[in-house]
Amino acid sequence: MVSASARAPSLPGDADFCSLNQGSYYIVTTAHLLLSFSRLLLAYDPSLRPIAPAVLCRVRVSQDCITKFNDLKLAKKYKYIVMKLSDDLREVVVEESSDEKDWEAFREKLVHAKTKAKSGAEGPGPRYAVYDFEYNLASGEGSRNKIAFIAWSPDDAGVMAKMVYASSKEALKRSLNGIAVELQANDQDDIEYDTVLKVISKGLGA
Repeated sequence: MVSASARAPSLPGDADFCSLNQGSYYIVTTAHLLLSFSRLLLAYDPSLRPIAPAVLCRVRVSQDCITKFNDLKLAKKYKYIVMKLSDDLREVVVEESSDEKDWEAFREKLVHAKTKAKSGAEGPGPRYAVYDFEYNLASGEGSRNKIAFIAWSPDDAGVMAKMVYASSKEALKRSLNGIAVELQANDQDDIEYDTVLKVISKGLGA
């Protein structure tokens, strides 16, 4: 247990480890909040120091994410896109894009997603996903489709990974123009088909 007077190791300044590249898409993290949280983590576990700077950097969104999202939205080329942070936590990249329409196949991609820890060990990992969700109205008045953004952050994922994914989410969404609904999912029940249908259709889907 860390006492109230315990002080965390100091972190380098933002300029020490971040660089700005004109013309790229960036997610600007909430620096003061992340700095405070990173210091708290370091107070408990100083071994996190080598990766803490990455949490405070501007995380770049790869152009591939935006291109594939537009292909999903406009050309209906994909049914879903799964995105992740690169191993150095500095860029959002496409992990997989698919035209597979089976919800369970997509769900399994999230359930079995992995993130590599500093030690090299793999464990459950967060992901971002976009899904072109189509459903029938219970009233019989036809069908609807909405593009859903899913922030998958399982409860048993690593603290550092969850923090970086959470801090990057809103700006990533702003880079993907056309999202109709967002789902925050923390356990497998949150991404059961019936649960998602109820949220996306606001209870009107069948």
